Amino acid sequence: MTAPLTPPPPPNERSSYQGGPVPPPVGAHAVGTASGAPDDRHGEQDGPGMLTEVRQAAVAVVAMVLSGALLGVLWWKLAPTVPLVGDVVGDGWVVYLKESESEQAVGVDGTFTLLALAFGALSAVVVFLLRRRGGVPLVVALGVGGLLGSLLAWRVGVWLGPTQDVIAHAREVGKGVTFSAPLKLGAKGALLAWSAAALVVHLGLTGLFGPRDPEPDPWPAPQQYPPGPHGEKPA
Repeated sequence: MTAPLTPPPPPNERSSYQGGPVPPPVGAHAVGTASGAPDDRHGEQDGPGMLTEVRQAAVAVVAMVLSGALLGVLWWKLAPTVPLVGDVVGDGWVVYLKESESEQAVGVDGTFTLLALAFGALSAVVVFLLRRRGGVPLVVALGVGGLLGSLLAWRVGVWLGPTQDVIAHAREVGKGVTFSAPLKLGAKGALLAWSAAALVVHLGLTGLFGPRDPEPDPWPAPQQYPPGPHGEKPA
């Protein structure tokens, strides 16, 4: 006595099963991701974008450094002069302040600081208007460019100002004649004013007027499933 054989499925059911959509195998999405195709595509998009940001940051640094020469000229023109007087004591010359309680030296540092703050704010506004999305390279460029521009402005102002050899200057003008002291930046912390102002202003502009990321949808769309082998919809 033999066991009854399982009858084959009806032709209609077999054809519908073979012709219907077959659900993807489990782990197909993970295999596709691991193959590197989507990741490579995202890498190709991120690569040129980062390269563009680095180029823009380099241009910003160069522009700010060149602007430092203008800051140096303005500092030389606008800074108050410190009056000195030369005298002969014995066989040598001595130089001293004409007004011992004068505040011109403080004004020299203050003028440089105020000009650097203005240049920093202007640099931040220009960078933000040219690229509203910002980015880490541009932020680094604002800090580095401001410091290098301040250093160049300092040296340009000293170079354009009166000679650093005050004894020779006193001999040239004569005993008891008032002459201007060389430009000197006493507060070296003023060299950071440009960078600090640029970073603070750029951060404020980005926070107030920068692009916003889209908010996530609180109601996610229902997940779509393929129909079953017999055409029925999943529960």
